[in-house]
Amino acid sequence: MKKNNFAGLVAIMKRLRAPDGCPWDKKQTNTSILPYLIEEAYEYIEAVRGGDVEAMKEELGDVLLQVVFHAQIASDKKGGFDINDVIDGISSKLIVRHPHIFGDKKGLKSAASVRDFWEKHKKEVKKRDSVLEGVPKSMPALLRSRRLISKAGSAGFKWGSAAGVLGKVDEEMGEVKRALKSGNKSHLKEEIGDLLQAVTALAYFSGVDPEEALHGAGDKFTARFKKIEKGLHKGITEKEMIALWNRAKKRGPLKFSK
Repeated sequence: MKKNNFAGLVAIMKRLRAPDGCPWDKKQTNTSILPYLIEEAYEYIEAVRGGDVEAMKEELGDVLLQVVFHAQIASDKKGGFDINDVIDGISSKLIVRHPHIFGDKKGLKSAASVRDFWEKHKKEVKKRDSVLEGVPKSMPALLRSRRLISKAGSAGFKWGSAAGVLGKVDEEMGEVKRALKSGNKSHLKEEIGDLLQAVTALAYFSGVDPEEALHGAGDKFTARFKKIEKGLHKGITEKEMIALWNRAKKRGPLKFSK
């Protein structure tokens, strides 16, 4: 059995799923291993964000394993598909979606025009009523919000200026303030959602990935919180807490008496 190539990996997975193969691997279904696909994808994302090339190589292998695993499970079913069907499908899709490279459509000169072509093509091929129908509801909320904004833009729903988006953010913040005063939590939940959507639109318009921005904010919050954590106690006032936080913004650890 060949190793260290794609065919070898497929052969290994097939052997693990054979009647006399691994009990655990044989037991799995496309549904049971879904959590691993999600987990491995996030581990790869973390490796990329950390700039760890070795980890990226390893984690990308784990992601590839999940693709091969899912395809082998499907191949074991009557009327299923195998990894070659998967490869044929994506190869054909890439060729069709790049007519400016593999065909005679020469009008796609920018990344934006290519993206818009993709969205329109998918809508036609999949017979969707809206370009937004292809965005999975099960995506993490922030990623889904950004994707909805991106797809809406391909259909012409675009902000003309940063000032326009900022105006929308201010408008939604006003709605949140009014909802807070009303005491209606259901309404407040809705308005906070609208505010987050508007902020996501501002990030997208400005060329900032909101997911990356929020991750950065989370890292910064963690670093600052660790500086003040020992100085926190149940009786601390909001004023004292803010003072500690402002001190944490400065470089160097904070010292607290025991």
